[in-house]
Order: sequence, then structure tokens, then C-alpha cells
Amino acid sequence: MRILIIEDEKKAAAYLQKGLTENGFTADTTHSGEDGLHLARTEAYDLVILDIMLPGRDGWSVLQELRAGGSDVPVIYLSARDVVQDRVRGLELGADDYLVKPFAFSELLARVRTILRRGSARQPESLRADDLEMDLVSHKARRGGTALDLTAKEFLLLSLLLRRKGEVLSRTLIAEQVWGINFDSDTNIVDVAIRRLRRKMDDPFERKLIHTVRGVGYVLDER
Repeated sequence: MRILIIEDEKKAAAYLQKGLTENGFTADTTHSGEDGLHLARTEAYDLVILDIMLPGRDGWSVLQELRAGGSDVPVIYLSARDVVQDRVRGLELGADDYLVKPFAFSELLARVRTILRRGSARQPESLRADDLEMDLVSHKARRGGTALDLTAKEFLLLSLLLRRKGEVLSRTLIAEQVWGINFDSDTNIVDVAIRRLRRKMDDPFERKLIHTVRGVGYVLDER
């Protein structure tokens, strides 16, 4: 498997390259958005790891150009930008994942492997599980044909669970992706949000899609 790392911090890029190489991947690095876009267009990569703040052409523009050109190469955003709007923007542009710096390499590696296992099939505009549908363009969700009245955070939470359907997601991972990494781990913010989401998209229906894995976290699964 061949991976392209587009990261302007050379030490960080070298660290990622070394870690991925040690785990059996072939990894190339480049330090500007323009060079990264050129390589992604002209070389065959299985996945791109893309920083947002890059010299010349930023990561937003790189991904936009790739998707506009018809490329469906999986992309993981790496960024110190941890506000919800940036994560939502990244996913709506067609990224497969968004990881906030600083992060553990082991988590990045797990996400890389998960995305590569899925193959190149993409659903850039909509997501589905059982009778649940999410339109990422219009920002609407329906279950059994009934519109779900979700807040922005609930929509982001549900889209995270649905994108990673079948995977058990820890509370820490969910909190990082939906609320940012600077959250109080002693609070029950994730549990409260899941409970509210269940009231809207699970409780009124016979089949339950969000399941608790005791001591670990939550999974959206068609059981």
C-alpha cells in the first residue's frame, strides 16, 4: 500500500513516514500543497494524509481540486484546527477522516488501516444504515421516511457513527471528533449527547441502531 504525506513540518512528515514504513507501507512525503496536489494527481496512491495549513495552496484547496478532477483516493486530514466547523467542512469536502493534532500515531495507524480495508468505494453525499439516511449536502437526516430534527452537534455525532458503522468508538475518540480534544474527561458529555440522539432516532423505532459496548464506547450497527 502506498501513502502520500502532505505536511509542511518536515520533522512531523519524517516521523509519519518512518512510522508508516515500519508498519509495512510505502510512504512518500512532500511539504507544499502544490507539490502534493501534483503527486496525488500523477502517481497512484492508496491514501493521502493531508495537512490543512500548507504554504502556497492549503489543504482545503488540495482536496477540492482532487475531488473536482474525479479522484476518489481516500484522504485523512491532519490539523491543529479543532473547531467543529473545520471538521464538518473537511468531511463535506470529501475527506474520509479528520484527526486533530496532537494525536497518537497508533490511532492514526488504526484509522489508516480501517479506511484502506473499506476500499475505494465512496459515498461523498449520503450515508445509510437500515432505514436511516443522511444527506451530507443538504444537512438532513431521515429515519423510516421521517425527518429527524437534529442540532449541528447531533448531526456531526450521527455522521461520525454512521461513517464508521460497525466500529466501536471510544468516548474519547467521539469527544475528540465532535467537541475537540480539549474536553473535561470527568464529564459525561458524550453519554448525554448519545442519550439525546437516541431519543430522536432510536426510541421511536422498533429497531435500535446505536448500541452501548460496556466499558468501551458506542457503535452504530444493524443488529
